[in-house]
Amino acid sequence: MKSLSHIINLRTILIMAPMLLIAGCVEKQAERTYTLVWEDEFDADGAPDDTKWVFDLGGGGWGNAELQTYTSNPQNVKVEDGALMITAVNNGGSFTSARIKTQGKFEQAYGRFEARIKLPWGPGIWPAFWMLGADIETNPWPQCGEIDIMEYRGQQPNLVHGSVHGPGYSGGAAITKSFGFANDRFDLEYHTFAVEWGEDFIAYYVDDNLYQEINPDDLTGEWVFDHPFFIILNVAVGGSYVGFPTPDTPFPQTMYVDWVRVYREVL
Repeated sequence: MKSLSHIINLRTILIMAPMLLIAGCVEKQAERTYTLVWEDEFDADGAPDDTKWVFDLGGGGWGNAELQTYTSNPQNVKVEDGALMITAVNNGGSFTSARIKTQGKFEQAYGRFEARIKLPWGPGIWPAFWMLGADIETNPWPQCGEIDIMEYRGQQPNLVHGSVHGPGYSGGAAITKSFGFANDRFDLEYHTFAVEWGEDFIAYYVDDNLYQEINPDDLTGEWVFDHPFFIILNVAVGGSYVGFPTPDTPFPQTMYVDWVRVYREVL
């Protein structure tokens, strides 16, 4: 799974397979050609590549009443056996985990952003693959924009969610849709989560199945997806989106990331 041509042709395909649980299907099809411009294959064991990633550190709830403190400790984040591992740990009632981002290292407007991920599970576990506007330091959230390529509630291991946040549609008012399996779970094997993003659309995919396309007319506020964004990977514990861990939530819980790739459209 590690080899890939630097020029690829990706056709949006809608597959009405028996495994598909969520009925929100998208019929629009488009053909776009992309060239690979950035990637991390996580081939070198140790800490994440510091030429590509930086750590978000600390606690305080992160605006969502989350319980974890993010660290750079190897028990919470490391590269091993060809995968990035972000692990949430219960330290006797206090929780640690990790959040890494490409802020200041890599940012891009438009293109295809994708990652191959095997998810953790359990009530109160909240992994995500997402992006924030690179101007967040001078243009605070939600005005900077947020694209959630994949979010997941650990108590619903067959279901993932794709969303955007911006002025007039943030937090609980985000524009969102879900994709799920009737007879499978996202914690049992790897799946590829992606968006294709252009000037007037953001299209969401799971394993190249298109399940949502958002356009400016779909929003209840301003379209702010017209500037570079950076990538974030994290595993949160608790918070307003997922609720809190229960005595039945197993720890530690690890999100495995096989690779992250970014492409630019060839016009």
